[in-house]
Amino acid sequence: VQLVESGGGLVQAGGSLTLSCAASGFTFDGYAIAWFRQAPGNEREGVSCISINDNTTYYADSVKGRFTISSDNAKNTVYLQMNRLKPEDTAVYYCAARRYGWGLRAADYDYWGQGTQVTVSS
Repeated sequence: VQLVESGGGLVQAGGSLTLSCAASGFTFDGYAIAWFRQAPGNEREGVSCISINDNTTYYADSVKGRFTISSDNAKNTVYLQMNRLKPEDTAVYYCAARRYGWGLRAADYDYWGQGTQVTVSS
């Protein structure tokens, strides 16, 4: 099982980025995929998750209305569209997968990517 994030980078406040999480080694069906982020000195924070079977989504309050999670099951890829970025969104963003259930508790996720850096300048 492998998750590979891409799409991070440096962007000015108010700008947009789209992160991708490409999964391999397992079929998407029945999984929940989530995005977490971790800034230096902070705990890992759940950002958003999606249930692959029915496309149910959930967002942390801090990103609601600005970020959109989506999946392309044919490509085994989940995306995180991030708009109106703020300096406080700066972090390493990780995608993670869990076989049953869903939510934003990191301990419930079985597989993790290596992370991609997002830096938002003011």
